[in-house]
Amino acid sequence: MNCQDYREAIAAEPHGVFVGASHADECAACAAFRDEMIALDDKIARALAVDVPELSIPELPPIEDDNVVALPFRRRLTTTPWLAMAATVVVAALVGVYYLNQPSYGSLSEEILAHLEHEPQALRVTDVAVSEDRLARLLARDVETMDRDMGLISYARSCVINGKRVPHLVIQGKRGPVTLLLLPDEPVESALPLDGETIEGVILPVGESGSVAVIGERGEEELRKIQKKLSDSVKWKT
Repeated sequence: MNCQDYREAIAAEPHGVFVGASHADECAACAAFRDEMIALDDKIARALAVDVPELSIPELPPIEDDNVVALPFRRRLTTTPWLAMAATVVVAALVGVYYLNQPSYGSLSEEILAHLEHEPQALRVTDVAVSEDRLARLLARDVETMDRDMGLISYARSCVINGKRVPHLVIQGKRGPVTLLLLPDEPVESALPLDGETIEGVILPVGESGSVAVIGERGEEELRKIQKKLSDSVKWKT
């Protein structure tokens, strides 16, 4: 099992037992991700187990005024709906705290470079391509067309950039893996350079509403070819 498949499996069922679960024993990054998912799952479980006292509504004295209009019977709320509402509030608060604790960035470029640093498992050299089914499912929501003849696509998953879920792809280049981020709701007026310690790339405008980011090792021969193919072929769904 590779890192991508393992992370999808552990995110879906943090405490589950599945084929390939031992992958984290040999991968420190995936072990850390597993621990984070288990901790979050435990927090949600504790929230759902909140002990809510039984709701007690005092009986009102009978109304003797004959002029009062009789209203249709309304079912009394039981403890169960109140428990569900309380648990929902706690879970929402946990999710809110999670997102409030996410780092903020001064620009889209800074966030993209930081994102690459936090997903090193995506940048592995391999000759194994992702399945067509996985790729099609990932692109289905946002991308109408895209030229896939750019090289072997070894990584495909949904990631959060600037608060939005976007397709994150990796293509095997000549000097190493090349990252593609498809940003359907991040328009830019012109090309924006991306410069890291050992990587370089660019954010290119695509259509009126979006952009694409292409990043690879410094000196990667395939970068310009991939940039052109993406900017010429990607069309967003409307």
